[in-house]
Amino acid sequence: MLRSIVRGSALLLSCLATPALAAEASLNPGNTAWILTATALVLFMTLPGLALFYGGLVRTRNVLSVLMQCFAIAGAVSLLWLAGLYSLAFGDGGSANAVIGDLSKAFFAGVGKDSLTGDIPEVIFAAFQMTFAIITPALIIGAYAERMKFSAMLVFSLLWTVLVYAPVCHWVWGGGFLQKMGLLDFAGGTVVHITAGVAALVAAIVVGPRRGFGKTAMPPHNMTMTVIGAGMLWVGWYGFNAGSALAANGSAGMALMATHISASAGALMWMAMEWKRHGKPSVLGIVTGMVAGLGTITPASGSVSPAGALLIGLSAGYICFWMTYLLKRKWKIDDSLDVFPVHGVGGILGTFLVGILCAPGLGVFSGMGFGTGNTGIGQQLGVQVLGILVTAGYTALLTWGLLKLTGRLTGGLRVTAEQENEGLDLVLHDERGYDLN
Repeated sequence: MLRSIVRGSALLLSCLATPALAAEASLNPGNTAWILTATALVLFMTLPGLALFYGGLVRTRNVLSVLMQCFAIAGAVSLLWLAGLYSLAFGDGGSANAVIGDLSKAFFAGVGKDSLTGDIPEVIFAAFQMTFAIITPALIIGAYAERMKFSAMLVFSLLWTVLVYAPVCHWVWGGGFLQKMGLLDFAGGTVVHITAGVAALVAAIVVGPRRGFGKTAMPPHNMTMTVIGAGMLWVGWYGFNAGSALAANGSAGMALMATHISASAGALMWMAMEWKRHGKPSVLGIVTGMVAGLGTITPASGSVSPAGALLIGLSAGYICFWMTYLLKRKWKIDDSLDVFPVHGVGGILGTFLVGILCAPGLGVFSGMGFGTGNTGIGQQLGVQVLGILVTAGYTALLTWGLLKLTGRLTGGLRVTAEQENEGLDLVLHDERGYDLN
């Protein structure tokens, strides 16, 4: 009798404990801890990384305007992400799922503390993706720095994030048509860098050059600030790329190593190109090459070996260097902080090269097989090229329209000539970046 009671009690306790144990087993604490860390690292890329990197590159009278833009975008995009952008990017759009999600998760409806995406809490996944949505429009401000009104910047950035970033994010990562076709974009070559780079090119053309562009020297006012920001970007990019594995595993480790190798190769290639052309290597050149290497490896970071990353980084340093020269010197387009030649061209190059380097049979340069499937190299390249063309074309068209609309809504995109000469810090914010009195 006593034995039966003990057995029954044990059975009852095991039945009561099963749901809790199952729920606990489905949550991976290690992966959760890593994505929490990666989320902080990616936000660190924008604040303070990108803010300092861009802030040092502009002239003294405009430094606060750049810092202000980065902070404002971070806050505003975060609220948009809560209100509905997360749902549009990663929600189920039913019959329209290939193009855009729905609003079923607006204001994080149904996203509780126990909701999971894979084996991590969905709220952490949403926060991680939010940091990508923040940095993408923040990258674009480098194209129109020192001349766009703050109100125009804010309206344009928010409209652009809703109508460009969210749909493209859904196409590539949220179950949309490019993801279903097998596009390889591990961490944002199309979603982040092509969209930001192409939008920057269009913005630079529509807004027009800074006063004195091509005639007056416009050197960075604080390279120390820029180098500090660049170092923060390099470290933060580990979260950007390795975090996109959404797990603390070998895929994340390989992405981290590929990211580091490409950044190193891009930095040294740009330095060597500049040294050969101008007789001296510059600090600005080496940090710009590093960013080019980081942006170019981003779509391929989970699909290529470290040796493949070396080829990508060297290619980034060489090609992005020449594109910077062509854009400003030959084509006379004032993309103030080189967003298109570094991020746009880098994103296009990396998205294309991963279609080649993910193929088997290339020895130490071959892909690691993360998400590459069994697609032949010709078919994969076709998908990669289609993804580049669709993303770039859609972004260019929508960006042009949104800039025109923003100009009408805000009474013009630019500050006046007198205000530009005085500086955006005083004109728009009534503050100075430096007061040495």
